[in-house]
Amino acid sequence: MATNWSEFRAAEPVFARIVEERFLGHRHHVLATLRKDGSPRLTGLEVTFRSGELWLGMMQGSRKAGDLRRDSRFALHANPGGGTGMDGGDVRVAGRAAEVTDPATVARFSREVGQPEPFHLFRAGLAEVVRVSVEGDELVVQAWRPGRAVRTVRRGSDDAVPREEGLGEPAGRT
Repeated sequence: MATNWSEFRAAEPVFARIVEERFLGHRHHVLATLRKDGSPRLTGLEVTFRSGELWLGMMQGSRKAGDLRRDSRFALHANPGGGTGMDGGDVRVAGRAAEVTDPATVARFSREVGQPEPFHLFRAGLAEVVRVSVEGDELVVQAWRPGRAVRTVRRGSDDAVPREEGLGEPAGRT
């Protein structure tokens, strides 16, 4: 099951804002796709958030676009930025990308972002959103999947058992 960005934002507004800010903090990110033989391909990519969607735009005929047309599964890792600070944490999303070929939608996107046509345009369907950060002396892993609340695991540098917050229940359940 995958969901679009606006559905994720509605389900988990605070977490979505943190993740979006992380992606908007830098221009270039890393996209993972699957090659024809099933091996991973990592490439650079610019992303944008518009009209409630996370958009992936690619040069016409690019290998990553060919990968997504053949197998829509992807993972996208936000640029960690310079230095060692990792402000905002280490963020990644995974899911399936759906190519948009409607000429009116592509033309509108082209005008809005200043991208000359032709190019490949994909909407990201989210299956998982993960953020890893450090708070004090703990590693904090937050994970979200459609229909579930954010699950948080806190792990210290000692031998203590990791603490879990949220059990990943569907949003809105008590």
